[in-house]
Amino acid sequence: MKPTGAVHHIHKRNRPKKSGQHLLSKERIKMLDKIILIISIINPLTILPQLYNVWVNKNALGVSLTTWSLFTLFSIPMFIYGYVHKEKPIMIMYAMFLVLNMLVVIGTLLYR
Repeated sequence: MKPTGAVHHIHKRNRPKKSGQHLLSKERIKMLDKIILIISIINPLTILPQLYNVWVNKNALGVSLTTWSLFTLFSIPMFIYGYVHKEKPIMIMYAMFLVLNMLVVIGTLLYR
């Protein structure tokens, strides 16, 4: 017997269908999954111009160490979340964010 008031996690994909609820076809879901996977790889690459400026130009002026340190720190629980829920795009994206953000932090410490 379940304790009263307990909240049990049901992954969105495993929730029972409500009457009248529209679901995407399996083909469209697969296409959306592929798009999200591509985005999860491209999104962290938006940090590359900042990395270029810090590491190649050796210029960390205007780079907030606090902000980039927090970006790095917050990537850790998001990666763990993706791992726990077996969500490959989230794991890939936040692993990349973790590494790239850490490189910005290290470069900022070196070239300030």
